Amino acid sequence: MVKRAGGSLLLSIRIDHSHHHPVSTQLCMALREIILSGGFAPGDRLPASRTLANDLGVSRTTVVEAFSRLTAEGLIDSQTGSGTFVSAVLGADRPMPSKARAASAEPAAPRLSSVMEDAVSRFVERRRLPHAPRAFTTALPAFDVFPMAQWARLSAKWLRGNQDEVMGYGDPYGDIQLRRAVASHLRANRGITCDPEQVFILGGAQQAFHLIGSMLLNPGDKVWFENPGAIGARNSLVASGADLIPVPVDGNGLRVEEGLRLAPRFRLAFVTPSHQQPLGCVMSLARRFALLQAAEQAGAWVIEDDYDGEFFFAGRPPPTLKSVDTTGRVIYVGTFSKSLFPALRLGYVLAPPALVGTFRTVMSRFLPGVPSHTQGVVAEFIDEGHFAVHVRRMRHIYFERHEALAAAARKHLGGLLDVVPANSGLHTVGYLAPRLVECDASLEADRRGITASPLGRFAITPLNVSGLVLGFGSSPPPVIEAGVKVLADVLDKQLKARPQRAARKVRAA
Repeated sequence: MVKRAGGSLLLSIRIDHSHHHPVSTQLCMALREIILSGGFAPGDRLPASRTLANDLGVSRTTVVEAFSRLTAEGLIDSQTGSGTFVSAVLGADRPMPSKARAASAEPAAPRLSSVMEDAVSRFVERRRLPHAPRAFTTALPAFDVFPMAQWARLSAKWLRGNQDEVMGYGDPYGDIQLRRAVASHLRANRGITCDPEQVFILGGAQQAFHLIGSMLLNPGDKVWFENPGAIGARNSLVASGADLIPVPVDGNGLRVEEGLRLAPRFRLAFVTPSHQQPLGCVMSLARRFALLQAAEQAGAWVIEDDYDGEFFFAGRPPPTLKSVDTTGRVIYVGTFSKSLFPALRLGYVLAPPALVGTFRTVMSRFLPGVPSHTQGVVAEFIDEGHFAVHVRRMRHIYFERHEALAAAARKHLGGLLDVVPANSGLHTVGYLAPRLVECDASLEADRRGITASPLGRFAITPLNVSGLVLGFGSSPPPVIEAGVKVLADVLDKQLKARPQRAARKVRAA
């Protein structure tokens, strides 16, 4: 860096007048980076504000504002009549990078707790799939038909309300209006007898799973988990130190007898009985009773994840596990990510009576609560009847989109992918022809602009089937039709290429 009497010549600083950050902020950030990275030594003189302004082509006011911010941060000192200097305090207090760290391409991994160290190695997934509304993306509702005008009106109305409610911390258990609305919805639409005092509002279902695991599990406690099963819940319970026991699933749901064989002394079970994630089957009543009996005998708890239970479009929806629980062992978890939209990050727990006091203690002393604005708008959306109208409308739309997928699959995917009809939700599964490889198909589909999740991504231990999970909720029928054609082309080319590869291997041998 060239030195002169007026201070350093800072030719490395670039100002972008089209950037969304103000010029003074860009200058402040650039000077801060130079100072903290060692570009200036403690006590070095900075250029005068007028000089630096001329060098960079900015106003002197902009430079003065940047200097003021750095002075407030303690990085520079201004001495009247002498100039502006890098703070001498940095020489004593700033930790300098070690030679080993500077020479290394990557910093050394931090030391984690034993529970998190183990969890990080077991987290799924290695490759995050796209979460944009395109053909076959899973876990996304239909953004294109959401009643945004009503939502905006309710949001504006709520923000004009009492400032203490709008801007304060709020109830750690959740807004009482929303808790009452959720309890009413569960009684009327899911057949669950409950009181608002049992409902606790959280920042999404995944936070609920981690909270439950932290409350009820000691590291190493055995947890029955559906195989294949929900990835977010799996990662949350792994982070709680759980020893997940992969229990196979068939057309009737979790195989309870296999769970008893693998781990009779289990502490917790996780199930998606209304719409198994990802296979889509409904747990039979016999299996539900068997699971409740096993939990009662083992003194275990059961998490019921009812992630998209509102959207059953094949007649009357099946009962929830919670609605047939007479033992008080089921912890019901719901979310608004599918019924409304995922950016809300809003979920809830319906606690059994024995755990209500524990939830109250933990949430009042440990969790900060969910933003009041989000809760208030959702509560108004339910109370004014918009939620019921929206759910009823979405059932028809998801049925239409499911039928579009089924029709396109029959037309284009014969002999390649056997798409299983769904009765509810936003996704279904398709089983691949024997010679096709699900991971290869998924990667090529992604390159072609569609999402096709490999079934093995949801499994803890290898499955004896190969398939793809296909979302239909977020895409209108024309997009689904076009996506099926692309997927058919991907699978057809893969199928034709495999005999050629096999022939090349034989010739090479």
